[in-house]
Amino acid sequence: MTTVPQLRAQTTPTLTGTVRDAAGQPLEYATVTLHRAADSVAVKTEFCDAQGRFALPTSPTGEYLVSVALVGYNRVWSTPVAATSQPQTLGPLVMQPSAAATLGEVKVEARRPLYEREADRTIVNVEGSTLSAGATSLDVLGRAPGITLDATDNLALRGRQGLLVLIDGKRVPMNGTELADYLRALPAEQLASIELLSNPPAKYDAQGGAGVVAIHLKKDQRLGTNGTANLSYGRGRYGKFTTGLTLNHQRKNLNAFGSYTYTDRRNFLDLDFYRQFYGSNMQPGSSEQFNRNTSHLQSHSWKAGLDYNLSARTLLGVSVSGLVSETPSFSNNQTFITNTGVGGGFAKERYASTTDQTVQRPNLAGNLNLRHVFADSTNAPELTVDLDVARYATDRLLALTTVYALPDDPTNVLHGDQKNHVTIQSAKADYSRLLPYRIRLETGAKATFINSDNDAVFTNITEGTITTVDTNKTNRFRYDENVNAAYFSLQRATARTTTQLGLRAEQTNTLSRQSVGDERYERHYLQLFPNLSVKRTLSEQHELALSLSRRLDRPSYGQLNPLRVYFDATSYQSGNPALRPQTSYNLELTHTFQQKYISTLGYARTSNLIQNVVQPAPEGGRTVVNQFANLGTLHFLTLTLTAPVEVTKSWTMYNNLVLFYGRYLGNLAGTNLDRGRPAFTFNTNQSFSFGRGWSADVTGLYQSREVAAFEVVRRRGQVTAGVQKSLWDKQATLRLNVSDIFYTTPIRSTATYDNFRETFYNRFDSRVATLAFTYRFGGSKVTAARKRTVGADEELRRTGGF
Repeated sequence: MTTVPQLRAQTTPTLTGTVRDAAGQPLEYATVTLHRAADSVAVKTEFCDAQGRFALPTSPTGEYLVSVALVGYNRVWSTPVAATSQPQTLGPLVMQPSAAATLGEVKVEARRPLYEREADRTIVNVEGSTLSAGATSLDVLGRAPGITLDATDNLALRGRQGLLVLIDGKRVPMNGTELADYLRALPAEQLASIELLSNPPAKYDAQGGAGVVAIHLKKDQRLGTNGTANLSYGRGRYGKFTTGLTLNHQRKNLNAFGSYTYTDRRNFLDLDFYRQFYGSNMQPGSSEQFNRNTSHLQSHSWKAGLDYNLSARTLLGVSVSGLVSETPSFSNNQTFITNTGVGGGFAKERYASTTDQTVQRPNLAGNLNLRHVFADSTNAPELTVDLDVARYATDRLLALTTVYALPDDPTNVLHGDQKNHVTIQSAKADYSRLLPYRIRLETGAKATFINSDNDAVFTNITEGTITTVDTNKTNRFRYDENVNAAYFSLQRATARTTTQLGLRAEQTNTLSRQSVGDERYERHYLQLFPNLSVKRTLSEQHELALSLSRRLDRPSYGQLNPLRVYFDATSYQSGNPALRPQTSYNLELTHTFQQKYISTLGYARTSNLIQNVVQPAPEGGRTVVNQFANLGTLHFLTLTLTAPVEVTKSWTMYNNLVLFYGRYLGNLAGTNLDRGRPAFTFNTNQSFSFGRGWSADVTGLYQSREVAAFEVVRRRGQVTAGVQKSLWDKQATLRLNVSDIFYTTPIRSTATYDNFRETFYNRFDSRVATLAFTYRFGGSKVTAARKRTVGADEELRRTGGF
């Protein structure tokens, strides 16, 4: 759904009108839906503005119906309207109060499908889905069409990594494992929908070469004091508990809102490694590691805010949000090493290690926002201004104990105390207006300042008493970044063609320093990011769309940070201060048949590809380091086919097939790379409505064997099913689901280099049965808190990866 500001960006041909109550007063934020008259399939949904007005874009051919829904009122339908190439205005649509002014009296005509596909995006309607019961946001996102998650928790869209993740317009300040942990702490019960955009326009930050994942949280749209409470418990090998409360108080000019969620999730992670070392500059040999890890995530997330209408055209908003989490974990490791000597002899080593680690993440962010509309008309100029400040921290305490059995060396204890702090300040302004010749202009500017300070102290304790500072691991890394950006976008629509042209410029200044070696990296560069999209209606049955764009992926602050994060005695992760941004050129051609069957052919060329590399550590031995480095070039081809099918009135299915081929070219770790492999992902969802408040969903996902640079990942998939029942006149919902029923999610992969080979097997607590309960209370007359975005979006996402 789009919000009131977006209504002002509509161009012809459009269908406009007003919604009023029986007394003739305008109804704000009523949900207006455009349907095909032939089969009542929803085509577009909008909200009314404060004057009850709406504007719906239509095709120049066909016949349509308009429906209006509002809690506390009976749904109203228009008479059929024949589309033309000119704007049309409906007579006022008058809504009558329902028999009782409670949420339960609103009759829902149909449940929204779990997945919807439009020409430029895929929409996952999480709210109301049986599969969201007790699930995490990462669970729901991982099942979305075209989304995959690799062994190191990196998200990919249509096989490509480098995604920009937003929550209510605010980019999540993390990536990789940090992002995955955040989404695991965010219950799916709070989500309304997820949008997947592979080629976003110039208004978006250039960050995110593979596209944008936009997560929209639920918003209470009722006047007065009201809210939603939820409670869920799931059980796999361990328990998973989530509870939350959302409150909203709204009167004429003031809206106050707040939410709190507590999550308590225990998990296990079993990791098996088999490694072979055979480089010319090292002793040949092999090692086997068996890791058994348990963790206990506890998180408190909250948000509070206030929106105040200074006048009929000016709105001032302020919000503060926080996330405080603590994750203690304990891991047992068994390592067996075989060294091949001269003449074929063998030498054995065997030791055990325990990793006792606690990670705390206290985060806080604030936003001040002003929006002003310069006139009362639908296409009036509009200005928005955002000021943001955020502080994110990761404190990590480590105790890594290694007991040597063969040879009988003294026990060693490695203690680590790591503190990572990121401060972000951002200011941005956006302006939009309608120009002559029905051209829509959007323009804006943004400036951000980031400071990242990372300090790590490691000490060794040997023979129980001798403590020494480990100077090879102790270090301090500081990073400063300033990005200044400006953009413009022009859009024009005619009877059959819509064209959008945009250009974004981003000037970047970075400085990184580390204490050890007194290393220093300083960069200054300016880059341009053009964007073009053209959509053409060929006939009532066929539509074509073409999009071109250039995008960027800056390294996250964690990917640049050289300080070490240990998994066990033989494995650690380290950043790369010399990492450069990767850039990509993206091309997509989309064909839509009968407004629902969609096929998309895409090509992307990425330079300076940021790629995770696993290599023997420079200090020698059998220790391995995970580190990101710049590869050469990636050529990526995709073909996406989407087919929604209505089998019966009570059974619908959504099928999505993504065929892709990536060709990786370059040289890393002394290994020349020139290889690729065709692969595919297939997602299907079956939705059933049984009447009397009962419904069910079954979703299946299959990912074929695929190549990702040096790594080959084996096939995997999952099946998840759920059922739900509405209670107490739809004021409450009870849901039950089981995820990964056949336990086919575990990941197996092999990375091969000229000097090294690693086989990896990853299992975790993915098969979970969950029971969830949701209760809605309070007033029933609907309005809505406005959709809020913040200025420090792109920078917040990159603070992860500590």
